[in-house]
Amino acid sequence: MGMHFKDFFKEELTVDEIQEAMAAGVITSKELVMYYLDRIANYDQDGPKINSILEINPEAVFIAEGLDHERETIGARGPLHGIPVVLKDNIETNDKMHSSAGMIALETHLASKDAFLVKKLRDAGAVIMGKTNMTELANGMSSEMWAGYSSRGGQTLNPYGDPTLFVGGSSSGSAVSVAANFTVLAVGTETDASILSPAIQNSVVGIKPTVGLISRSGLIPFTYSQDTAGPFARTVKDAAILLGALTGVDNADAATYKSEGRFQKDYTSHLDAKGLKGARIGIFQNASKEFYQSDEFDEELFTNAINVLEEEGATIVNNIEIAAFHREWKWGVNFYELKHSLENYLATLPRHLPVHSISELIEFNKCIAEKALKYGQDKLEQRATFPNTLRNSDYLKAKLEDLYFSQEQGIDYVLKTYELDAIVFPSYIGSTISAKAGYPSIALPAGYMKSGRPFGITLAGPAFSEGALIKLAYAFEQATKARKSPPTCTK
Repeated sequence: MGMHFKDFFKEELTVDEIQEAMAAGVITSKELVMYYLDRIANYDQDGPKINSILEINPEAVFIAEGLDHERETIGARGPLHGIPVVLKDNIETNDKMHSSAGMIALETHLASKDAFLVKKLRDAGAVIMGKTNMTELANGMSSEMWAGYSSRGGQTLNPYGDPTLFVGGSSSGSAVSVAANFTVLAVGTETDASILSPAIQNSVVGIKPTVGLISRSGLIPFTYSQDTAGPFARTVKDAAILLGALTGVDNADAATYKSEGRFQKDYTSHLDAKGLKGARIGIFQNASKEFYQSDEFDEELFTNAINVLEEEGATIVNNIEIAAFHREWKWGVNFYELKHSLENYLATLPRHLPVHSISELIEFNKCIAEKALKYGQDKLEQRATFPNTLRNSDYLKAKLEDLYFSQEQGIDYVLKTYELDAIVFPSYIGSTISAKAGYPSIALPAGYMKSGRPFGITLAGPAFSEGALIKLAYAFEQATKARKSPPTCTK
């Protein structure tokens, strides 16, 4: 019992380190939860006021104590036993916390059951410690709204430097809570870029899995076609551990049926520090001029990342062409499906809640405009005019085109033509084509710009290639060790 528990706590704790310390009796899950609650008090809700956490689970300490007792008497359930996890506020939990997608209208909403993925986490022994702030309604509210803002939670800040720095959205709070060391792990959701963007902006690992790998039951929806939950962590290994705990076929989500026999319960078997040896990786270097001139891009850091891939034994195929990348995507799928899915969701909410349709939600917000409409609600008002039958010709054509151009003529075509294992994009600019295809991506830290702003890369692959992407990502991470703690949240 050499080490005192106070000496154990440091910012960048990994799941392995924590499990070792718990097994050795150096720390308990209760002490771990208290450590993070203390950091949330000092840095998230005070001090720099990062504001990533929207709500704390009043039972977190009790749950941790119960899991500590279970460890002593029966043993640990697995790698997530006693590990704190926070969830984006659009993920339903059947406990004393609310599930609101950042909306004041749903601030008293108590879900009647756990989302499928939440039940999985509880079964794995995770401590659901709180809910994280997000861009309200997953950025379905207003075209003016800042990423990371919700009328219920206010503005989440990027912990890397000045408060005006882009925080990425819509899973802003989930990425930031991990980046600023307010939790070990977090779960976010993505329709397009909502995991990848905040992961890149906040220098954490974000995995946007194949649509259907993780059930969407109990998630406040945005679309049917593209929505998925996914993990945030400070290391690839921790992200892989969390991913495995979330997978599984769910009778209530048809998207998961195709994952039968393809999902894995443990993705850590893919971790291989030599994982880039012999891989063929296509580098996407044909984005728009605007992107290369924007604050999102750093040429030196991107070149460094490509050099690392090559030094670690990958064959690099430069300047790959992705014809579909430059096409004018129609947004019909998102527009029509948000109307349909959100309308359905609101209709089934308990009677005592103030809104049960999009039109009621719009009126509710108008009545408390001062609080609810800092950025207006033009997106919501536009969606309200759409039909709820999903038979419109524009919608059907958009859905078919999305699939055809992102899959057959998109990622699948490129991987086959160049015989690639994966595609690398700078920052998260590959998010749309991968999201429309429903294919997996991993965002990874790749250094910091002169300004201190994080830069990252995204690895993308075909359906159910999470294991292969994790292997490549892990080798890149081990070779670079690029991630650093944010300066604003250091004692």
